[in-house]
Amino acid sequence: MEVILRCCAGLDVHKESVEACIRRMSGVGKVEHEVRHWGTTTRELVEMADWLCSSGVTQVAMESTGVYWKPIFNILEAQFEILLVNAHHMKNVPGRKTDIKDCQWIAQLLQHGLLKGSFIPPRPQRELRDLTRQRTQLVDEASRISNRIQKVLEDANIKLGSVASNVVGASGRLMLGAIIAGQDDPVQLADLAQRRMRSKIPQLEQALYGKLTDHHRWLLRLLLDQLQATEQFTARMDERIAELTRPLEPVLEKLDAIPGVDRRVAEVLMAEIGPDMTPFPSDAHLASWAGISPGNNESAGKKRSGKTTKGSRWLRQALVQAAWAASHKKGSYFQAHARNLMHRRGRKRGLVAVAHSLLTVIYHMLKGGTAYRDLGPQFLDRLRANHLIRFHLRRLQQLGLHVAIAHAEG
Repeated sequence: MEVILRCCAGLDVHKESVEACIRRMSGVGKVEHEVRHWGTTTRELVEMADWLCSSGVTQVAMESTGVYWKPIFNILEAQFEILLVNAHHMKNVPGRKTDIKDCQWIAQLLQHGLLKGSFIPPRPQRELRDLTRQRTQLVDEASRISNRIQKVLEDANIKLGSVASNVVGASGRLMLGAIIAGQDDPVQLADLAQRRMRSKIPQLEQALYGKLTDHHRWLLRLLLDQLQATEQFTARMDERIAELTRPLEPVLEKLDAIPGVDRRVAEVLMAEIGPDMTPFPSDAHLASWAGISPGNNESAGKKRSGKTTKGSRWLRQALVQAAWAASHKKGSYFQAHARNLMHRRGRKRGLVAVAHSLLTVIYHMLKGGTAYRDLGPQFLDRLRANHLIRFHLRRLQQLGLHVAIAHAEG
């Protein structure tokens, strides 16, 4: 194989150790290896960087092993060109399953130009990504706590969830606070309903009659405090994210105009893919990287499962949520698009396909710096008009031919 790099290095990364292999070509065309073992403390990693630099290394490759690659990347990125490689792309080779042989194999693949690096966003975007992902986990945790509150109420045979759509809404929290304080009269509890919930007071009186114990009240107090603390952490996250995304305000406003995309989804998009589309040659590349496009699996002329590829689950979750909201936007292109896809493919597959379309629109908006313009709910009908005309003309011709054959045979 042709040698692309004269001198490079491969790193086999672990939690507490790093095996580093320098692979270079000598003046007579002979391959030389030098392997060293390093720890993962900052001091040792800096010494490893100095060793690589003094050896003439300019490019380094390593596997994306959990989160252990991040501190190494942060230390080396200023001095070297780093390729972070998906371990799945470097399949196991028989007889090469030791740490030393792993780093040698990585260095060899890098020297021959056989590795493809993963997309590593700049540091500000990585920091924003940490915040948006942590916020998503906090929102999920709030939902889990709400479900636990509902389970405690059901255990006490209080059917608040059967009347109120949100147990921890404004009315629900007032009722929960009164229950924790010791109130068990369903009439007085139902009278705490706010706004539209007041029209359901008779149903609430029936639903709030249960068998509450001190144990139930203690659990509800604990869960409600936990929920409030989680919401406070989420609010702090929102403030920090708003501060970091202030320079991206024009881009966020453009994305916010897309049906289904709100401020929070736009912030996730900026954290996961960023405002610069240069790393992605086309919208198909972006969709494949995001894991939102169909996979290719064909052998011997037979097409097998075309399930979507693996990608960023954070981006996929945000896009599918946006697709669900866009499918309910009346009078929009995406509502008609979603209705058509869900009718043919089912709701779940249809939502993923709409998410793919949303990502395509986002890609071209960010790349061209353009604003969103809705095509309207009739766009697909107009697009299919010529196709339908050709289809029916062809059917008429086939029917006419069948009639002519029947007359001839008769």
